[in-house]
Amino acid sequence: MRSKWLITLSIVIFALGGWIFFHPSYQKSIESRYLYAVGEYEQAYLLAKESFALDSYNRMASTIMAQSQMSLKYVRYNTDAKSYKKEIHRIAGQPKVTPQERAKIKMMTKIMIDAYTRLGSSVVVEQELIDEADGHYEQFKNLHDELASPR
Repeated sequence: MRSKWLITLSIVIFALGGWIFFHPSYQKSIESRYLYAVGEYEQAYLLAKESFALDSYNRMASTIMAQSQMSLKYVRYNTDAKSYKKEIHRIAGQPKVTPQERAKIKMMTKIMIDAYTRLGSSVVVEQELIDEADGHYEQFKNLHDELASPR
């Protein structure tokens, strides 16, 4: 009796495992999980979205979509921060900074400070991305405070 139960359970597990392994939705979600793990958030998101479209009950695809979206927000913030810093350094490197250019720098810092507050906190994003964003935020905040104070 016990052996029949074990054989039946083994067949069910094998069939379920095979279905999951060979089902396109789960294949895509496994691949998207790998892409997320190696930091390819855009591709991971797109593949997880395809996977979720094939099977809306695929929780792995749903989770990876959400994680990738959140990580992409941090990646975009960090990319924008680097771009703004480059522009600020270009302006600040001139012999004379006009009041309009000073106002432009202040506006760029305000944009990045506001963008940071919209990121929100997340436990699913890699700590490295969060730390980088925190560093950029602190630099923009310090520069903004410096520009806001009277000379």
